[in-house]
Amino acid sequence: MKPTAIHQFFSILRAANPQPQTELHYASVFELLAAVLLSAQATDVGVNKATARLFLVANTPEKIIRLGLEGLEQHIKTIGLYRSKARHLMQTCHILMDQHGGQVPRSREALEALPGVGRKTANVVLNVAFGEATMAVDTHLFRLGNRTGLAPGATPLAVEHKLLKRIPAEFLVDAHHWLILHGRYVCQARKPLCGQCAVFDCCGFKDKKAFAHSPN
Repeated sequence: MKPTAIHQFFSILRAANPQPQTELHYASVFELLAAVLLSAQATDVGVNKATARLFLVANTPEKIIRLGLEGLEQHIKTIGLYRSKARHLMQTCHILMDQHGGQVPRSREALEALPGVGRKTANVVLNVAFGEATMAVDTHLFRLGNRTGLAPGATPLAVEHKLLKRIPAEFLVDAHHWLILHGRYVCQARKPLCGQCAVFDCCGFKDKKAFAHSPN
């Protein structure tokens, strides 16, 4: 995609959704961190159902520690890989209490040092909670970066770096949300809904015309 097409692409997405938000439910930075940590290989809907139960009784590192590992597992057992996620969340809570005064740190290094928190999770927290222009490359962003020609790359990190370089500064803070939502609901993995796509004209997907005329 050329710079003019990229600017048009995000201008259209911004006009349709001026203030995009994560679909994970949270009421504090810690709740956001916990929800994102639990969301690996799980849907936001499924995570929201589990955290609705969990956060009613334990929504701080201290309260989760008091809940105990077995108690935590019982609250999130509907989520895939819940045992390992519970262990990572519990370890994270101990580190937050011991090293950060119970608060979620603002630095990438400190976030990525937490069990179960990788680069993608850290990027989500930095972007959503602290307003930093980061790009959390999940399956949706990786697919869109390559399919549309916006930021082709062989790895999530390569796509991330290219997205940060190519997206105009005025769109960077919200671009992560627009791309996730577009990938989730329109530019879907198996069958992109090109016939319903608002950014069809500026997209570089080589097969978009075939999908635009196929029955949905």
